[in-house]
Amino acid sequence: QVQLVESGGGLVQAGGSLRLSCVASGIIFSINTMGWYRQAPGKQRELVAIITSIGSTNYTDSVKGRFAISRDNRKNTVYLQMNSLKPEDTAVYSCRAVLFRGNVYWGQGTQVTVSS
Repeated sequence: QVQLVESGGGLVQAGGSLRLSCVASGIIFSINTMGWYRQAPGKQRELVAIITSIGSTNYTDSVKGRFAISRDNRKNTVYLQMNSLKPEDTAVYSCRAVLFRGNVYWGQGTQVTVSS
């Protein structure tokens, strides 16, 4: 079992920045990839960024150059640094962990609201 707790969401003006954190607990040594997903009202959940156990990253096109995902294995934490935020970034952001054996775990989500 893996438990994920996100924090760092909030209300920010367009052009501002936020940093999301996701702390993992449980059988953390078995985590392969960790990622951030988001779901805006009336839209499907979409991948924002992922990072593998060896630090490889991937981003959805709309956030490239603005967002950065990082992982601190000593703190069992994955971060999402979000810069130059836009109103269209408004969504509930959720952390996901995928174990090497394939199990998938989700956090409860944190709201990010960007005002214009």
